[in-house]
Amino acid sequence: MTRPFRFGVNMLRPEAGAQWRDKCRRAEQLGYDVILVPDHLGMVAPFPALVAAAAATRRPRLGTFVLNAGFWNPALLAREAATTDALTDGRLEVGLGAGYAEAEHEQARLEFLPPGDRVRALRHTVGELERLLTDPAYAPSAAQRPRPPLLIGGNGDRLLRLMAEHADIAAFTAATGYVNGMLNALTSRQLDERVATYERFAAHRAVPAERNLLVHFVEVTDDRRATARRLPKVHPELSQEERLTLPVMLFGTVKQIAEQLREQRERFGISYVVVLDGVMDAFGPVIEELAGS
Repeated sequence: MTRPFRFGVNMLRPEAGAQWRDKCRRAEQLGYDVILVPDHLGMVAPFPALVAAAAATRRPRLGTFVLNAGFWNPALLAREAATTDALTDGRLEVGLGAGYAEAEHEQARLEFLPPGDRVRALRHTVGELERLLTDPAYAPSAAQRPRPPLLIGGNGDRLLRLMAEHADIAAFTAATGYVNGMLNALTSRQLDERVATYERFAAHRAVPAERNLLVHFVEVTDDRRATARRLPKVHPELSQEERLTLPVMLFGTVKQIAEQLREQRERFGISYVVVLDGVMDAFGPVIEELAGS
């Protein structure tokens, strides 16, 4: 099943009240379908920022991208999610991840668990959200039934299995952090393997999940190959062809970028694409090019 495109913008830069509202309105004007906020110390708190975004806009949905499960008690998170969904008239999408920033855990004086334990903690959080938010007697009550959609993001097998079991939106992590200052971006062939693994885990599903990808770099240019040669912070051993087809890097004319996204939707099933707020305006013409497709 080919889904229509959806586009989200992840708001990384903290803004004061009026500037925040203006920025959210601008995202709506540009055609973004979802306004997203991350869950990092030093950035805006996710839930009040989303309530403010809802008050400033009418159409976009609103999401966390993604909550660090290690920061949240599941019962308190359920209360936050239900309240936010009610205050935004059912526009919330709850994005969850296992957390990766050890320094932030240290800053918050929270234990940074080994990878397996972080995934188990995320699984517990997902289970509690499912249990609480789908309970008709739970208060406060979310607006959406049976609960707000869950987005789960990750890359490893344990997370892909969890995504296959519970996620309404499966967010593939096609860039796994920095090594010696270089972005460790998955090539198309590597993402093929991750998607195939997910599909094996999700073979039982009656309703396929929507598939999501965060794009790390966008540049509108008439010379794709020149941009590929100078891509920032990617491994120098990547071939020219690999650089031209990195799933998390979009560059070329508006039509070329739109075509790359169509090809990635056909190849990986990814129809929900998120860009960073720094390229929100530059990416706007691509949204216009792909509108309705």
